[in-house]
Amino acid sequence: MIRNYFKIKPKSTVKRRVLSMAFLIGFMSVLAQTKKVIPDVTKCNDTTLWRLHNRTLTVNNEEVHLSGNPKDGILWLKSPIFKNGQIELDIKGKDLKGQSFVGVAFHGIDHKTYDAVYFRPFNFQNPQKKAHSIQYISHPQFTWFKLRKESPKVYESAIDVPLHPNEWFHVKIVVESPSVKVYVNNSEKHCLSIDQLSSQKQGWVGFWVGNNSEGTFKNLKIYPKEN
Repeated sequence: MIRNYFKIKPKSTVKRRVLSMAFLIGFMSVLAQTKKVIPDVTKCNDTTLWRLHNRTLTVNNEEVHLSGNPKDGILWLKSPIFKNGQIELDIKGKDLKGQSFVGVAFHGIDHKTYDAVYFRPFNFQNPQKKAHSIQYISHPQFTWFKLRKESPKVYESAIDVPLHPNEWFHVKIVVESPSVKVYVNNSEKHCLSIDQLSSQKQGWVGFWVGNNSEGTFKNLKIYPKEN
């Protein structure tokens, strides 16, 4: 009995157990990183769940439309507090020069302090302006104007994927603070990769529209990564 208890098990058995344990640990790690949050946008008027700034909103068939007003507007989702992970959604703007700035804000503290990635659909098919199709900002300090002037071509870029300025496009933002990468229409290649300029590393996620812009959003999914 004692001899059998201390009998050394075959190497193949030990190896299989080690591999099984490694697979289980890896699977649990992936599972922990891919918890999905799908907000109910039909409740956008519930101020306990959402906070609207400088816009009016309408919801139709789970599509959220933000009106066009002077200055920026945001519809914040109050929970979860997002740190790292993925944000996915569909966005639609317009082919209206200088009046269609649509995107996603994140790590938001309030309507003045946040990071955002936004798009200029009116530049999608403009050969002279295509390099200004996507933009990163970090308000209040790092506006698009300041970044373009002081760091040209660093925080904005063209989008190689064919896009129509009046149609829906899919966006995936991967945040591994300070790294931010943006993918469009399920492309394997990112169209923008930057390091955040903000000091805050967590906060709200929200639908964002720029000065004199309206926009429509749907299919928001948030995948917080547990650290």
